[in-house]
Amino acid sequence: MGKIVSRFAPSPTGFLHIGGARTALFSWLIARSREGEFRLRIEDTDRERSTDEATQAIIDSMNWLGLDHDGEIVHQSERAARHNEVIDQMIASGHAYFCQCTREDVDAMRERAMAEGRKPKYDGTCRERGLTSGAVRLKAPQEGATAFRDMVKGPIVVENAEMDDMILRRSDGTPTYNLAVVVDDHDMDVTTVLRGDDHVNNTPRQILIYQAMGWDVPEFGHVPMILGPDKKKLSKRHGALSVMEYEKMGYLPEAVCNYLARLGWSHGDQELFTMDEMKALFNPDNLGSSPSVFDLTKFEWVNGQYMQKADPDRLAGMLCDFLAREVGKEEAAKVDRATFARIAPLLQPRAKSVAHMLEQARPFIVDAAFLHYDEAAVKKFLTDETRPLLEAIAQRMEALPEFTETSLEAMHKAFIEERGIKFKDIAQPIRVAIMGTTQSPGLFETMAVLGREQTMARLERALGL
Repeated sequence: MGKIVSRFAPSPTGFLHIGGARTALFSWLIARSREGEFRLRIEDTDRERSTDEATQAIIDSMNWLGLDHDGEIVHQSERAARHNEVIDQMIASGHAYFCQCTREDVDAMRERAMAEGRKPKYDGTCRERGLTSGAVRLKAPQEGATAFRDMVKGPIVVENAEMDDMILRRSDGTPTYNLAVVVDDHDMDVTTVLRGDDHVNNTPRQILIYQAMGWDVPEFGHVPMILGPDKKKLSKRHGALSVMEYEKMGYLPEAVCNYLARLGWSHGDQELFTMDEMKALFNPDNLGSSPSVFDLTKFEWVNGQYMQKADPDRLAGMLCDFLAREVGKEEAAKVDRATFARIAPLLQPRAKSVAHMLEQARPFIVDAAFLHYDEAAVKKFLTDETRPLLEAIAQRMEALPEFTETSLEAMHKAFIEERGIKFKDIAQPIRVAIMGTTQSPGLFETMAVLGREQTMARLERALGL
């Protein structure tokens, strides 16, 4: 087999959603796993519904996911002349013909066929009339069958008598979808077409065009749709969002790719894959033929695994960006990347996403004067019994030569032994005093990241509550 060339060909009538992203990922993996080429084509012939905004959103989504493409992006709308050139060739070779039947004529043909128990389709009225104007139809074979082996579904055979002479060019001169797709795939040297199974009925028709032109027919595969937990069509509340919505919610692109890959593809029982592992292990033979279910809880678990392993400095940059989106660049600049880089390792074990991590980081980045205190926690832990302990601890903290995790732990250990108390007697009071809540990472790590000045300021404010 020669070089593999796969493609992704979205229509820019809306943003790239998670189902399309999975198809793009599988197409990308087919090429990258075999050192082939992956091409991107924007099928923007529907000028009324296609928008530049949607086109850019698709490109941004592909870039964010890391699905790089080879060569220039092809815009189908710019290729109408080439499409018509091929149609003219098919007319000249006798594989296509002009038709002047109206839509009403065709509807009447289908109604008669249904009434007579036949397949409702165009009856070939203009097939042998030798017309020189009108719409153009494929002169499809009327006997035999069109067969292909679907990479996902296995062998598929369609009797030619079941298909009619489809329109290749409308009466207004515009080429139809099936014709344009075949010409574009041929001209882009596409050898492998993987797409959603809503296209499976188009494939036999497209194969007839390839055969009429004497072109090599690519390998086809059709992946089933993604369903929600209720086994119905995926809805927004179940995760049917645009790809860039996942970026805005703070999920990591490699986690999104990992989860999408496992929705319909498997390699043993392995759940987590780096992009390099997916490229090395991907085999289309392992694509499932049944619909997959999007499980938001499982998806968040996968993202959490990637959050734990991520470079803290990378997360710090993302936290800076998220904060800037929320409060503006000028205000966000008050928290530098180095601060977030110190905070991130403390929060990584529990963070589900970057957005979740930013929420957890808020008590770290706010000044002591603006720290929010949970009233119930204050009432429970900042009591007449604990306040003297906090005052004594604050004095010892102030006197520490070094304000590090190690020195803080040693100082607290000595304090506990001297007072004959347990760590739990002071842990929550300290946590509430410096973080405003009973939830935080390890106490000594937290104080070390806050630094002496902020820790002392918070203790002082808490003691004044």
